[in-house]
Amino acid sequence: MLYEKFGLVNTRDMFADAIAHRYAIGAFNFYNMETLIAVTSAARETNSPVILAVSESALQYMGDDMLMSMIAGLRLSPNEQIALHLDHGHSFESCTHAIDIGFSSVMIDASALSFRENIALSARVAKYAHTRGVAVEAELGAIDGHEDENTTSSRKVFTDPNDVYEFVAQTNIDSLAIAIGTSHGAYKRRSDSEQLRFDILGEIAHILPRFPLVLHGASSIPEILVKTINQNGGDISAARGIPTDQLRQAVLMGICKINVDSDSRLAFTAGVRLEMSENPCGFNPREYLGLGTSAVYENAIDEITNIMNSANRLH
Repeated sequence: MLYEKFGLVNTRDMFADAIAHRYAIGAFNFYNMETLIAVTSAARETNSPVILAVSESALQYMGDDMLMSMIAGLRLSPNEQIALHLDHGHSFESCTHAIDIGFSSVMIDASALSFRENIALSARVAKYAHTRGVAVEAELGAIDGHEDENTTSSRKVFTDPNDVYEFVAQTNIDSLAIAIGTSHGAYKRRSDSEQLRFDILGEIAHILPRFPLVLHGASSIPEILVKTINQNGGDISAARGIPTDQLRQAVLMGICKINVDSDSRLAFTAGVRLEMSENPCGFNPREYLGLGTSAVYENAIDEITNIMNSANRLH
């Protein structure tokens, strides 16, 4: 299988262990060499399994050859339990392309389609992927918000627990992304009083016991990162994430994969802005990119340890 030559694994075994021991795997989006190194180094430092997530737009930005050459350069071992995942693939072609170049996991996001159309497309992707040993995630319900041109929606539709059994049975997918009140981007809640819909999560977990459930749009938006950006020339106002205590509760109730994108973007931006503000005469990219890389690394370690609870899970 193509992904195995890169030392990658699919997500099936790591999800099974996460469910059995009540922790989550962090799926950290990356966009370049710096963010890839930051996330991988954090996983290695914490002895944690991790999912390296790439959106369609990020794949286009990096290019197939550059991306897979960087993955090869990591010299991964299957014992490290690292997967390479296509985040929010929107077509059969985007998913099969990722599989064919070496991804070990793909998400087909057909949530904008009707229930039956979502089933049909998700099942088609799963059939193609499974013959190649690749795991498949699909989404039921709709998560609103804006991350970039690849991940944006004005629709917010909570997942209906009455639909999940039929959807999973007919698609043969390996994990299911559900909508319980998270949102893409840095503006996830209108007020601090908003809570995730744990009632919906509880019903779904009861209907699909021990089935891998995924939470998108779940960055915590650390206040320190927003503050650092704003104090150094940025203007991010009213940013509000998902509280860490709610994320930890979701993990205890059955979420075994949490996507992290906005937090990494904020961390990288905060590091770069701080360095350029404190060293205005500097113009060496290695210096300010290095500070951005360190910030992403530190944030990933914190979230692996204090939200995912996945540190020291490799065995």
